[in-house]
Amino acid sequence: MRLVGELVARARRAAEEPKEPAPPSHRSNHNFSNMKSKFFNELTHMPMPMWAVGAIVVVVLALVGCLGFCIWKKCINKGKKPKKVRERKGGRGRRKKAEGDGEDGKDGDDKKEEEEQEALGKLEFSLDYNFTDNQLIVGVLQAQDLPAMDIGGTSDPYVKVYMMPDKKKKFETKVQRKNLCPVFNETFSFKIPYAELGGQTLILQVFDFDRFGKHDVIGQISIPMNSVDLAQPLNEWRDLVSGEKEEQEKLGDICISLRYVPTAGKLTVNVMEAKNLKKMDVGGLSDPFVKVVIQHNGKRLKKKKTSVKQNTLNPYFNESFSFEVPFSQIQKIQVLITVYDYDKLGSNDAIGKCFMGFGASGVGLKHWSDMLANPRRPVAQWHSLLPEEEVDATLKAPVR
Repeated sequence: MRLVGELVARARRAAEEPKEPAPPSHRSNHNFSNMKSKFFNELTHMPMPMWAVGAIVVVVLALVGCLGFCIWKKCINKGKKPKKVRERKGGRGRRKKAEGDGEDGKDGDDKKEEEEQEALGKLEFSLDYNFTDNQLIVGVLQAQDLPAMDIGGTSDPYVKVYMMPDKKKKFETKVQRKNLCPVFNETFSFKIPYAELGGQTLILQVFDFDRFGKHDVIGQISIPMNSVDLAQPLNEWRDLVSGEKEEQEKLGDICISLRYVPTAGKLTVNVMEAKNLKKMDVGGLSDPFVKVVIQHNGKRLKKKKTSVKQNTLNPYFNESFSFEVPFSQIQKIQVLITVYDYDKLGSNDAIGKCFMGFGASGVGLKHWSDMLANPRRPVAQWHSLLPEEEVDATLKAPVR
């Protein structure tokens, strides 16, 4: 307020003083010097320090600069568009042009898609036939340049080997973790008379293993046996081609009840019933029985079997088995349930399999968790049966 008062008083005095005639032009520089000296003299007499004045000047200049930059962006640079926007618009225009080209453009896209699909890697295998034992010996040796199926840029490949059209006997290699050029070096044999071999096709199907979901098909090789000369061993590389995953065959469901008493260290497994089992006999029925295996850290501890139910696809068992499992081991226990078709003359064929406990996922994990959360109480759950080979591959794979 004091500063404002002084300025007002000086302005009044300046107005009251008589005006002098305009100085000649040759004294203009001298008057400018006087005005500058008066200005700086007034600044020195102001109560505000010099550093504050400098700060105000800097702030004012910064505001002016920001205002000028905004005006330049809005007005002068309005016609220019970012590079990404131009690229997106150019992409739309190219897509529209490609659509307008009609069938020629589509044919080109189809060719590109085919080229992309063909880059599935390749597989080395061997074939040999033992005429003495009537056995076809298939070797799965190695693969190269497999595509990455997992988020981390790798795959967990394994190979499934079977003959078409019956698909009765299937083999699987071990899972090779995080490897796009896996080495398998595994051999499998099919006992097939040479006279019947010509009408069959050997399938080598490469999968990416997934513990928590369905296994993805990477590619496959189909080898019609009538096109192969088995007079001498065969060893060659072939490119993998895209192949649809074989439709999951329904094997049936089984109801299992689990009960665990921590204080007594007692695990009770009740095989209750099964339904919609796969037909295994010529007459369209099966003779099912169930094997229960208890494993700890992959090591088999005990096994039990139910009685055989004749000529039925919906057997009712209601048979209980008790196992001694200390509380210190329960976290690493696996309960393996396998349904077999009894055969008097030959070996028993596995209809399907499931497991609960350590390393399980989905329903198997949920059932085991519910049992541990409700000690001394039986917990029942339906389980879908899976191919024995698929469950065994999951059990052999290390737990993530």
